[in-house]
Amino acid sequence: MTLEKAHELLSVQANTGGGYNRNGARLMLAEVQRKHGLGAVENFIRELDLESLFGFKPGTTFKTH
Repeated sequence: MTLEKAHELLSVQANTGGGYNRNGARLMLAEVQRKHGLGAVENFIRELDLESLFGFKPGTTFKTH
């Protein structure tokens, strides 16, 4: 997934909110971290205010199971 596509999809999750969207955003951040690193994830958390929306904190490691 490109960073542009991830930004687009995460923006939709953030604008909609809710528990299912939190899980979807978490999975997307795990994919971004796998391909682009933790710095890219932290940028999305700050830019889209995912900390206040979903409780995601910069420095958190996201993984898919």
